[in-house]
Amino acid sequence: MIVLNSEIEFILENQDEVLKWISLSILEEGFREGELNYIFCSDAYLLDLNIKHLNHNTLTDIISFDYTIGKLISGDIFISIDRVIDNSKSYKVTFLDELHRVMIHGILHYCGYKDKSKEDKLEMRSKEDLYLSKR
Repeated sequence: MIVLNSEIEFILENQDEVLKWISLSILEEGFREGELNYIFCSDAYLLDLNIKHLNHNTLTDIISFDYTIGKLISGDIFISIDRVIDNSKSYKVTFLDELHRVMIHGILHYCGYKDKSKEDKLEMRSKEDLYLSKR
């Protein structure tokens, strides 16, 4: 089950379609959907989490806490709407395109994809693009 929460004034457009897309992406990766929580928040909220839990004093667009067991995907995915807005402008894409990319990015981490090395980043981006094309 996927649950959407907001720490700020934010409502995801086309919620049902987006949740169905995420669910199908999870299945396509060979996993099952467990308890997934998306929490939309501000830069300040996410920065506080980043400092407290990861000891990073930097802004980020997403922090995910992975509770996946075996093939059952579960976790909390915190997304800074402020970062998504700024990144959409920087990358010259729509806000929704960038938001969807970040949303599937968190799921792909739970499926075992990494993004620390150049090679891993290329694979992650390729997977993001694949699932974004199916939206």
